[in-house]
Amino acid sequence: MREQDNAQRSLWRAVANRRMLACIFTGLASGLPLYLLIQTVPFWLRQSEVSLQDIGLLALAQLPYTWKFLWAPLLDRYRFASLPHRQGWIFTFQLLLAAVVAFLGFVQPLGALLTIGVCSVLVGFFSASLDIVLDAYRRELLDDDQLGLGNSIHVQAYRISGLVAYSGALLVAAAFSWEIAFASVAGLMVLGALATWLLPGLNAARERDRPKRLRDAFVMPFQEYLARRGPGGVLLVLSFIFLYKLGDSMATALSSALFVDLGFNEQDVAYVAKNAALWPAIAGALLGGIAMLRIGINRALWVFGLIQLLTIFGFVWLAQNPGNLWVLGGALAAEYFGVGLGTAAFVAFMARETSPALAATQLALFTALSAVPRVGASAVTGFLVSGSEGQSLSGLAAVLGELLVGFGLPPEGLGWVRFFYLCVALAVPGMLLLPLVAPWQQRPSS
Repeated sequence: MREQDNAQRSLWRAVANRRMLACIFTGLASGLPLYLLIQTVPFWLRQSEVSLQDIGLLALAQLPYTWKFLWAPLLDRYRFASLPHRQGWIFTFQLLLAAVVAFLGFVQPLGALLTIGVCSVLVGFFSASLDIVLDAYRRELLDDDQLGLGNSIHVQAYRISGLVAYSGALLVAAAFSWEIAFASVAGLMVLGALATWLLPGLNAARERDRPKRLRDAFVMPFQEYLARRGPGGVLLVLSFIFLYKLGDSMATALSSALFVDLGFNEQDVAYVAKNAALWPAIAGALLGGIAMLRIGINRALWVFGLIQLLTIFGFVWLAQNPGNLWVLGGALAAEYFGVGLGTAAFVAFMARETSPALAATQLALFTALSAVPRVGASAVTGFLVSGSEGQSLSGLAAVLGELLVGFGLPPEGLGWVRFFYLCVALAVPGMLLLPLVAPWQQRPSS
């Protein structure tokens, strides 16, 4: 009995502390602009009768997430003179995001796709830069044995922010207007910027370990990781990071457009789709974090990855039952429970691979690579589903559509059902790399 009480107290202390509260903040701040970009904006555009191909191409606005390691050393090296290093950048990027998002609400979709594209790229750049600093802050804040739970809490808060940026924005747009919806999200970003100053400080020793020269900021993170892992190990880890969530990322890339095509309206998506996705994802992230305290990150990658793969079949079921709210809720609950589990283990794995003093650049490299499938593959998902048919408002979409047809894609596309089967197949290669990068029998302390 005493041992059980001690275990419960130990678990409570592991969860209820200022470091874990800070992980809630980093998740909320990180998820708000990303969900706005990948879910709310596509719904807004599709409702305004923008073509599926053009919406897919707007996923290229997320390209900064794949390049962020290029300027991450600058955020490691430089700071504002009178502000704490990480907090100063967090404050600044949230204010810049708020300004762009507020402006976006006053743009009319059909007449200004170029303007929307530019705004989306700015949101992508500022959001990716904010992620660099938030990820580095969290890695420096947490000890190695806190990474699994801390990153699970981060992922959970990240999902909650999706409820605000997506369901909340849709409900405000339905009740008032899209201008007010975007302004409301921008206002929350301003509040997040002000809350930055409540974050706990970082270890002073790690502050001293940061690169002192610009050249060191660019070179040291890569030298350190190459020396630690070796060329072969680095290649394996980078391949795994690229492939582990490829199928899952593609399956959810055009979910907003899928809902519209299957006949669901704003209220359906806000009340059923988003809640059915959010709460199972939160449960998955929390259960995943607690489970990692027992089984370790490596075994979690195996178990959670398999669940993540199998739940993609829920989208096949959904595509075969358009307009059915029960199927919508069930399919999304299963999918996002798997997403919550898989993401918790995946984020913890990437954090464990870094050196805390060099976390900004190393984590930026890992998370940038993990974003490539979401961005690159998402840009072609519209063509994979509907082919080159339909009216596109951009010449680039027409050219890309013809190119894919030339490589064997049917002119009418795969359709939603066959597309989701393809996503399942693309989830397999990452699982096959697990014995090499995260052996089942190896149970590191974190």
